[in-house]
Amino acid sequence: MANHTLIRGGTVVSAERAWRADVLVSGETIAAVGEGIDVPAGTRTIDAGGAFVMPGGIDPHVHMELPFMGTVSVDDFLSGTACAAAGGTTMIIDFAIPSPQQSLLETYHVWRERARKATSDYSFHMAVTWWAQQVADEMGVLSREHGVNSFKHFMAYKNAIMVDDAQMIESFEVARDLGAICLVHAENGDLVFRMQQEVFARGITGPEGHPLSRGPEVEGEAANRACQIAAVVGVPLYVVHTSCRQAMEAIARAKLAGHRVYGESLVQHLVIDDSVYRNTDWRSAAHHVMSPPFRTPDHQVALWGGLQGGTIEVIGTDHCTFRTEQKAMGKDDFRRIPNGTGGLEERMSVLWHHGVRTGRLTPSEFVAATSTNAARIFNIHPRKGSIAPGGDADIVVWDPEATRTLGVKHHHSRNDFSIFEGMTVTGGAVVTMSRGKVLWENGRLAPREGHGRYIDRPCFGSASRSQAVRNTVTAPTAVERQEFVP
Repeated sequence: MANHTLIRGGTVVSAERAWRADVLVSGETIAAVGEGIDVPAGTRTIDAGGAFVMPGGIDPHVHMELPFMGTVSVDDFLSGTACAAAGGTTMIIDFAIPSPQQSLLETYHVWRERARKATSDYSFHMAVTWWAQQVADEMGVLSREHGVNSFKHFMAYKNAIMVDDAQMIESFEVARDLGAICLVHAENGDLVFRMQQEVFARGITGPEGHPLSRGPEVEGEAANRACQIAAVVGVPLYVVHTSCRQAMEAIARAKLAGHRVYGESLVQHLVIDDSVYRNTDWRSAAHHVMSPPFRTPDHQVALWGGLQGGTIEVIGTDHCTFRTEQKAMGKDDFRRIPNGTGGLEERMSVLWHHGVRTGRLTPSEFVAATSTNAARIFNIHPRKGSIAPGGDADIVVWDPEATRTLGVKHHHSRNDFSIFEGMTVTGGAVVTMSRGKVLWENGRLAPREGHGRYIDRPCFGSASRSQAVRNTVTAPTAVERQEFVP
């Protein structure tokens, strides 16, 4: 017999509108939304008076327990999904990343095994890090049999997992014919490699060398190139972690030309600038090393404009955490500092505080950027990303007036550093429910190891190469190499 929960007295917020309604959860699904709902005997009631009731967040860009340069990121699928729940996020999409020459199917099963401990739902993008007929064949198996509809391409990390244009074109064509979407990490890997050597040769060995070696022009060039290749091939494109005006403008141009291109930015890039790399505390500066790096404040202004104007549809985190002793692997060489920061727990509160409370975003635009757009782009809507009967009961009760100070003492990540240390934010999750199970309530985390399920994401339909219509493919509107040195 299903357990029942009534979330009563709140304002339901979708990506389209907000309205007063109660929400009845039966077992793992939403049974009814409205007023005057008939409630079964024994139903638990959650009082949402004065709060918003929203779809649980979806972060489509995270890396849990990622093998990297002889170490592994410290948040695994249990700690990562637990800290996500504390922040109102109920689903993640991680990246299964094969080493060059490694089977994609083998990699997929390795990641599936790692993720069995997750406390909330998850799925995977598959990275394409090399090319052969085997890769093309396995892309087909993954899409048809394992619910993978997105394939990631690294345009950076030369001599490791970077793919060249010829490989990317081959993969884009296969993805197009499968009805899948292509993702790109847009940085010109050849330029990054050259600039890293030049900056280091000038005697700049600390974290301040990181942004100097990966300027915005490097990202903008790669984003433009990826957009143009995708347009010629006729495949939908999703540009991850857009951090600068140049890359955002490339996405905007592609959209205006009628191409199906989506932009993702990270909440970190909206609120943190490149001054962090000039901190005289090496530990703090190193903990901000991620790629693309933090930019000058004018790029933040541009990204907020892109989010408001629709060039950027999704806000993720690229959550990939390394402790201080791991960052210290690059103590004398910024090129060897493991790339990555946290943000999964803080994402929604930071975006609410700096977006909704400032008037930059409406509550519905917030829901779209943190949940619904990702669900639509990756073809799991309305099961995810909505408050509607029949959908999974992934729900967050959100108090718009809850205030807290962010930092290591308060987060649930295993990391020993927070890039948001000392930031006070207003707006946060008071209840987070994953498929009907309460994981977070009134400041108490109750993770359920293994509760999370793998979510299939079907492709959007296929077309043969002869039938593909160039530049008009439609989609719904809505390891890193296991050992590598970037």
